[in-house]
Amino acid sequence: MKLNIPNALTLLRICLIPVLVVVFYLPFHNHLLVAAAIFGVAAITDWVDGYLARKLGQMTAFGAFLDPVADKLMVAVALVLLVERHDTLLFTLAACVIIGREIVVSALREWMAELGARTSVAVSYVGKVKTAFQMVAIAALLAIDPDTNESWLLALSYVVLYIAAILTLWSMFIYLKAAWVVMKERDNSF
Repeated sequence: MKLNIPNALTLLRICLIPVLVVVFYLPFHNHLLVAAAIFGVAAITDWVDGYLARKLGQMTAFGAFLDPVADKLMVAVALVLLVERHDTLLFTLAACVIIGREIVVSALREWMAELGARTSVAVSYVGKVKTAFQMVAIAALLAIDPDTNESWLLALSYVVLYIAAILTLWSMFIYLKAAWVVMKERDNSF
């Protein structure tokens, strides 16, 4: 496999995960802002690697596999870190919904690919909007210490995360509905 720029950016995103964890816990001034910046860089590389892969004609099977894995790993790890810091029922439920949806949709896409119907569960517009809300909320929540006086910013970040969780469920139902049609057709052919 030849390493190209989009795949290198995806690998960078994966390498940033342990850096994010270490920085999140290191007790230096502004460590949360640095952790948020690391997450922000990772979120930007998610967009850039896809853009460059299409623009430069460097789409690969390896990149198609690794890109969503890198995204899901970064989001799941960041949410686990945040659940510890923002230990409320609503926050934990939102994190569980987001992580759970990623597992369900990944399994669904893999299964649909086995059936030769991968395109029926391709990324939707709602999924892209969900990702944008999710990345903004997570970056903001990583930057904010809940023990500070930035309560309005914290509250706004919670709202954005809850919107992301709602969009997460909505996009999951869109994928499940599309897959249901394929499943019914397969069952009827037996």
